Amino acid sequence: MQICPELGHLVSLRGLLPEAELLGAADVPLSGCTCDSRKVRPGDLFIALAGSRHDGNDFIAEAIERGCAAVISEKGDRSNLCEAPSGPFRQIGPVPFSVSVPVCFVPNARESHARLCQALAGNPSRQLKLIGVTGTNGKTTTTCLIAGIFKAAGYRVGVLGTLGYLDGRIVEPSTHTTPPPDRLASLLAQMVRNGCTHAVMEVSSHALDQSRIAGVRFDAACVTNVTRDHLDYHGTLRDYRRAKARLFDHLADDGFVVLNADDPGSAGFLRRLDGPVLTVGIREAAEITATPVEQFISEQTFLLTAGSETVPVRTPMIGTHHIYNCLTAAAVGLAHGIELTTIVRGLEYAGQVPGRLERIECGQPFGVFVDYAHTPDALTTVLKTLREVTAGRLICVFGAGGQRDREKRPLMGRAVEQTADLAMLTNDNPRHEDPQAIFRDVLGGFLAPLAVEVIPDRATAIHQALTAAHPGDCVLIAGKGHENHQIIGDQRLELDDREVARQWLYEKVETPMTTPRGRGG
Repeated sequence: MQICPELGHLVSLRGLLPEAELLGAADVPLSGCTCDSRKVRPGDLFIALAGSRHDGNDFIAEAIERGCAAVISEKGDRSNLCEAPSGPFRQIGPVPFSVSVPVCFVPNARESHARLCQALAGNPSRQLKLIGVTGTNGKTTTTCLIAGIFKAAGYRVGVLGTLGYLDGRIVEPSTHTTPPPDRLASLLAQMVRNGCTHAVMEVSSHALDQSRIAGVRFDAACVTNVTRDHLDYHGTLRDYRRAKARLFDHLADDGFVVLNADDPGSAGFLRRLDGPVLTVGIREAAEITATPVEQFISEQTFLLTAGSETVPVRTPMIGTHHIYNCLTAAAVGLAHGIELTTIVRGLEYAGQVPGRLERIECGQPFGVFVDYAHTPDALTTVLKTLREVTAGRLICVFGAGGQRDREKRPLMGRAVEQTADLAMLTNDNPRHEDPQAIFRDVLGGFLAPLAVEVIPDRATAIHQALTAAHPGDCVLIAGKGHENHQIIGDQRLELDDREVARQWLYEKVETPMTTPRGRGG
């Protein structure tokens, strides 16, 4: 969690945190910052964050013993800190101890932490053309498409998101959709050192609510769509939307916003924006539009129109939702002066995004797709897309994550029942929740729950679905997408839906055959 300790920037706490109340020196030479007292090194700034399990204020003494140069704490915690002749001190039980370092009281320690991380890293976002993408569905794909357009235009690009962290040269596995503040600052700084001129990052609602991107400046903010998700965290859809809207607060003075004119939530965003906005759409009037032309099980073609220019786009990813992702990415490219022909090349260059309606082809006479869909809206969208290219039955393997929004579970069940012909309910990531309780919640959304096959073991459920498929049918394995693990209790088990399906198909499909481009492939 060390942030560029070799830089040793002189940070003015007064200048960087004007709302803070300081006890001690305003200018402190800092070599890094951390919120983990165990990782404090001499010269570091220790930020006392209150977490769900531990309160960082309880570890100030340890941080000082390890050599921290200053402490940040929230104003709400100042009842435990006061100024004495020998300096500030903190009451630990009945015994106070002297604090020999400056203490900075702030309204929001998490926001201050993120801003300091960026400052200590040299504010790298200001040296990049940085694009932020938020929304319920489509963040990952849109981020990949924007990166593809920038690459097609000849730029070196960094990417941060669910699929991994690319610093311009090396891809690392991701731990969060949006990295923690210290890691985020380090990655952005590494992009600059590696010669990146542009960067694209997914910005989650959790990251926005937790102020992880404080101090980061974006040249563009894209909102793909906003539908129900993460209400276990945000509480209400209104608060969820408000969290998404916080991305706009991080725009550069000349920054712009891209909105989906066909998404009902965009109207609310438009009312609060007074800067440049580009809209995209298929049904409603917009600056950049698309017209679907044809769609097969393995590809689709649509016409992309910007101003007086219209060009065809052919992509291996199918579905109207993917066209919206392409439109959003195209809007970013056009706003950066990239020619439409180059944009099309970039959209086609991006190819298949892992785990996003990814087709598994092993010569079988039926379709098999793996998708990350884990919300009611996403399930409805991908199932309707596959219905359009399926002549036979539509079979869906799905589940709901444990220790997450319970209220969306019956809605997921209803979405599957309304669109699929055969449903197989299985474990997603149950975590520490009873899988049977999750199943009961999901089945509560079915009008005919007895028609649902409940198969707790996910690999077995996938095998059952593939066994049940006939020529012309289509199997959707939903929920985990690109993920290569399953979380059950404290265990992180190896499990990749794509590999489970491929292995079964390679063993069972005897005669490879060419999949037709038409319906039912």
